[in-house]
Amino acid sequence: MENLLQVASYVYNRYFDTMGKKIDEMKLHKLLYFAQRESFIQKREPLFAEIFYGWKYGPILKEIRKAYSEESFLREVDSELINRIKSIMDKVFEEYAFKDSWSLSRLTHGELSWKNSRVGVADGANSDNPIDVNDIAKDAERVRTRRDSLAKLGIA
Repeated sequence: MENLLQVASYVYNRYFDTMGKKIDEMKLHKLLYFAQRESFIQKREPLFAEIFYGWKYGPILKEIRKAYSEESFLREVDSELINRIKSIMDKVFEEYAFKDSWSLSRLTHGELSWKNSRVGVADGANSDNPIDVNDIAKDAERVRTRRDSLAKLGIA
């Protein structure tokens, strides 16, 4: 598994290089969630070990909240890591980087993993309920199946 700060730094830097502006914190959390799910789609395993939590606007990583507030992202990311995660991150950027943060939040609200973490939590409240990595794997399987179906139809 990859080091979360390295992966987050890669996303942070790539977003700046692509968009010419700093990524907002909500978008960073969502892109990392989609990277975790994409890793399950492509490699059938998690990208990193850290746990997401089901907050009101979607999945968050507490380690990233801290890193974002302290601006402690790395300027240089290991080139070997970049090679290992390139196909995952290319797909995530292609699909999600150009969407606004609120659209990404709404997309994560459709995920089984986020919904299951919110059981018993009032709407509009944050929660320390962890998102089960097995539920992320189920969300990934759903997306993989849809992509395969579309490819067979020649749509993807």
